Amino acid sequence: MIFSIRHAASEIPAITRFAVFVAIVSCGIAPATAQQQQQQQSLSFEVPKNDSANAQALARQIASLSPGVDQNEAALLANCAYATVSRLGRQYHMFGTPIFNNFLVYHGLRKRGYCYQWTADLLVALHALKLKTLELHWGEVYAGTWRENNCLVATAKGQPFDHGMILECWRHMGHLRWNLVPSDEDRYVENKKYAQRVLGGSAGPSASNSNHRVAFEKSTIAKTKAGD
Repeated sequence: MIFSIRHAASEIPAITRFAVFVAIVSCGIAPATAQQQQQQQSLSFEVPKNDSANAQALARQIASLSPGVDQNEAALLANCAYATVSRLGRQYHMFGTPIFNNFLVYHGLRKRGYCYQWTADLLVALHALKLKTLELHWGEVYAGTWRENNCLVATAKGQPFDHGMILECWRHMGHLRWNLVPSDEDRYVENKKYAQRVLGGSAGPSASNSNHRVAFEKSTIAKTKAGD
């Protein structure tokens, strides 16, 4: 009997220590779980209802670029792209045709809206997603001429630029257009240095258009993208 009492008494501190350990671990896990939920909520995007089906279609096409593409990341990119383009359209106050909008920007009637500004702002938004299975590239065509156009190209990680998906919105007045690079009517090429410049902040909202040719310029300005 004496042995049983002593044994029971020795078990009490052990049980207490275990309970304290569980409580400490639980307290450590709970904030992390809440933080993860908060991060997931912060990555939800308001896609316009009329673009919902298109965003889902884009997500499927992005996911099909490679078996290594995470489907959740593909959906995240698609939703962010449509939500961002919709927001930029409101901020830019797009009006008329793309060329006429360039006219408004050039004469100071609009603050932003050139093709490279659309692309830069979209790149910054998508880059903030910190995607692991997808990469973003800066694409351009007719560089250095008044016909120049810029776009983003999304590829699977490590995939060549030419295998990617074009994301472009200037030509369609703030409506996202997407298609594979090889299927486009224009031959886009990659400009890695300018993408780095945008993400580095040296091509921000106050950047001059002297690095790009746009319609309605009064004189020919040599294109001097960073490092070119």
